[in-house]
Formats: sequence, C-alpha cells, structure tokens
Amino acid sequence: MSDPQVADFTLPATSGQSFTLSAQRGKTVVLYFYPKDSTPGCTTEAQQFRDLYPEFLAAGALVLGVSRDSLKSHENFKLKQELPFELLCDKEETLCQQFEVIKMKNMYGKEVRGIERSTFVIDGKGVLRKEWRGVKVPGHAQEVLDFIKSL
Repeated sequence: MSDPQVADFTLPATSGQSFTLSAQRGKTVVLYFYPKDSTPGCTTEAQQFRDLYPEFLAAGALVLGVSRDSLKSHENFKLKQELPFELLCDKEETLCQQFEVIKMKNMYGKEVRGIERSTFVIDGKGVLRKEWRGVKVPGHAQEVLDFIKSL
C-alpha cells in the first residue's frame, strides 16, 4: 500500500504570505496543529520547534504551525516567541477537517470542540510520511526532527 498523497491546499500565513502545499515540492513539510496561540503547552511546543529550526532547515524541512486563531493573534504569538517559521490561519477549519484533527475534548468538565495536538510530515512529493496524534509536547519536536533525518 502506498502512502496517501496529501490534497493540495492554500491558507493565509503570517508575514503577509499565503502558503500553498504544491508550491513546496522538493521540500519536506512539517505541519503541526496546536489548539491555541499563547497557551502554555502551545508556547512550549512552538519554542521547541523554534530552537530546532536551523536543524529542520538543514534537513531540508519547513515547519509550519496551524491553528484556528486569527492572523493577528498568530502575528503577536510569532513576534513574542521569535518564531522563525510561519503560522497558518485555519479559521474555516479546512485543513483541520482534511487532517481530521478536530476532536471533542473535556475542558474544565465541559465538552468542547478543539484541535487535537497533531503533527504531520509530508515529503517533497506531497506524500504523507508520518503522523503523530494526541502529541505530548516534551521532546516532540526532536522526535519529528529525528524522523526527518531518517527519511
């Protein structure tokens, strides 16, 4: 069985850009979905990807964070955490639906719909090579980097 081809998509990104998957052929793309800008777990995760970013670049990989936050929220988060990579705005949940990362979660005793922390590695041909769902933040960025180096 061959790995699934990821359907092309375009989303608005920070720094006044838009991101189109097919425009990145030849590069490995790391999409990490996270629940919310500037919350403790998401901040730690972003910092870990930020600190390892030079190594991701050296391995020929782009890192992109994805959440449902507004571009304004993303820009503030990116600036505050000095993130060297772009954040994608998925307000309409197009990409969240495509990767099936929206889950019912229990938050303070209430059922809420939210993004399950997940990471996907897409190779230079647009094929999904690996996915992590229900990610625990500590050490995750390093695990993703190690996987990319093994490709």
